[in-house]
Amino acid sequence: MPEVFFDSSTLAAIGLSLQLACVTTLVLLAFATPLAWWLSRRASWLRSCVGSMVAIPIVLPPSVLGFYLLVALGPNGPIGHITHMLDLPSLNFSFSGLLIGSVIYSLPFAIQPIQNAFESMGTRPLEVAATLRASPMDTFIHVVLPLAKPGYVTAGVLVFAHTVGEFGVVLMLGGNIPGKTQVISTKIYGHVEAMEYAQAHWLAAMMLIFSFFALLSLAGLKKHPRQTYV
Repeated sequence: MPEVFFDSSTLAAIGLSLQLACVTTLVLLAFATPLAWWLSRRASWLRSCVGSMVAIPIVLPPSVLGFYLLVALGPNGPIGHITHMLDLPSLNFSFSGLLIGSVIYSLPFAIQPIQNAFESMGTRPLEVAATLRASPMDTFIHVVLPLAKPGYVTAGVLVFAHTVGEFGVVLMLGGNIPGKTQVISTKIYGHVEAMEYAQAHWLAAMMLIFSFFALLSLAGLKKHPRQTYV
């Protein structure tokens, strides 16, 4: 593999992509847990509304989501106005902005597997824990979370892979600034714009192989239907 294809800017883009994917996955697994639990236990019209809002990024074009986030985080937007009043740096064209966009964009890929895991376990484990006088918190930590572990694994794989491959949202929010907001997908875009197709081929092939193994790992989980909640 020619060394020129992996210069410092390319390595920086790969490193930033992995960093963004890791942080996004950790944030979403923590954030998705209470929301998925509420969605799995609540039966009302509000659940349908919240569930639909959570799933919007699946059908909404990434450029549309990125545009509205760009406006919201900008100096004239509601969030940007608050950061300006607090004398904080702008979230647009920064890692923090990319993280916010990635969390929102990958939210359904974390919520749905965990919610399905919670729903699949039924109420019997909770009833047994209650008869043993376990507190709700003890029940959740020592009963619910272990039973839902496969759902968390599925959510983690999906969120990580989805974040590494995202393009529209990160391009709208972060642009394509080398060493600051440039990730693998936007690096490929830059190579194509510059007609550097050989470099684009190497990075695109890496993404293709990565996506294949991510799906292969999920296929392996599906071989155990009692432990998989997709």
